[in-house]
Amino acid sequence: MAKSVKSVFFCQECGYESGKWMGQCPACHAWNTFVEEKIQPAAPGSKGAAGFGASRRISENVPKKLSEITFSEDERTGTRIGELDRVLGGGIVRGSLVLIGGDPGIGKSTLLLQMCHHLTEMGRKVLYISGEESLQQIKMRANRLGGNAGELLLLCETDLEVIQNEIAKTKPSLVVIDSIQTMYSADVNSAPGSVTQVREATAVLLRIAKSEGIIVFIVGHVTKDGSVAGPRVLEHMVDTVLYFEGENHASYRVLRAVKNRFGSTNEIGVFEMAGDGLREVENPSEYMLSGKPEGASGAVVTCQVEGSRPILLEIQALVSRTSFNIPRRTATGMDYNRVNLLIAVLEKRIGCDLSSFDAYVNIAGGIRIGEPSADLAVILALLSSYTDKEIGDRVMVFGEVGLSGEVRAVTQAAARVQEAKKLGFEKVIMPKANLKNVKEISGIDLIAVNTVKEAVKGVWG
Repeated sequence: MAKSVKSVFFCQECGYESGKWMGQCPACHAWNTFVEEKIQPAAPGSKGAAGFGASRRISENVPKKLSEITFSEDERTGTRIGELDRVLGGGIVRGSLVLIGGDPGIGKSTLLLQMCHHLTEMGRKVLYISGEESLQQIKMRANRLGGNAGELLLLCETDLEVIQNEIAKTKPSLVVIDSIQTMYSADVNSAPGSVTQVREATAVLLRIAKSEGIIVFIVGHVTKDGSVAGPRVLEHMVDTVLYFEGENHASYRVLRAVKNRFGSTNEIGVFEMAGDGLREVENPSEYMLSGKPEGASGAVVTCQVEGSRPILLEIQALVSRTSFNIPRRTATGMDYNRVNLLIAVLEKRIGCDLSSFDAYVNIAGGIRIGEPSADLAVILALLSSYTDKEIGDRVMVFGEVGLSGEVRAVTQAAARVQEAKKLGFEKVIMPKANLKNVKEISGIDLIAVNTVKEAVKGVWG
């Protein structure tokens, strides 16, 4: 007797299930996110994610007191890649499920293969499962990266049942799935990469990671806007979500954690893409400031804090006269609306008429700024380009700017000043409200300001 196939509609953002198509999701209120999936009921006794041993697990699970649960540092495994360990919170936690996403060719598979090299050298059994590349392609990449990874187990497979059996047979301590969109379950009647298949595959891998204590890394494809393709519930199911960012024309890569149940989500890891793989950038400030022009107007150095790490960045601004009625505004590396707001503050509080000038703001190196501590540096860079006066090669500026032109305090001011001192800067323009938290440092001049006007006087007198 043939099984009945039914149509179910899933929201790609939150995974909400409905029996009919709807224009707006009632759960996350997103528009036009429902997709249709053909669901074929699984056979009795199927080993799908929902039915495999469900009664057995329910009967064995009993509540425990919080005081009875122990955790030791032995649960974490270092990867010998310091930047990766930093982002993960000190290492990989046993039994965790980690999702890593990024643009095609950004270096996801390279980073994971380098991690597997180090773990096999430490005596760990690692199983690398690829659904996109052949064994010969992976071997070619491994030879290019160098290192001794002869004990690394490779498998080219997309069938979840075969993968489960192989994991149960080899019993590895770490499994890499490249990628989750290529995996499929025979119990689900839909194409690989669909909402149902991705959710089923993730649920199976999550059960394996938690029940067997195996570390599982899964690679996820991304959409045009940079988010992981598939249902949003995928990011909710995993323990850690890492995004690999970077420009195709730039050699640096930034690994950022947007979710981490075992550590902070503010830390970033910086890598440089080289011919033999990814190299760690231990001093990102020096790397980002390399190639900075000397004596040029419109260039200002600021400091952004990512987690516990201060990073010096160069902000470039160009103000040029335009022959059009509507001037052009462009921002690369920071919020476009924030730049327009700062231009308005510059016109109102300093008296610079930029209505007949184009204004371009760029963060050198391609990195993106998310915190408002760069506001004061952006204003001074615009003013420097407008007046064609340089600010100075050994001056660092930070501070948030309000609509009335006041300079507000920012977090971790002392760490920013210390980073500037370490790289040989001689003058720091900072909010006056932060001065009490910064100890006097010999060899560096601290100029505390309350308003944008005071900052202008501090730079040019």
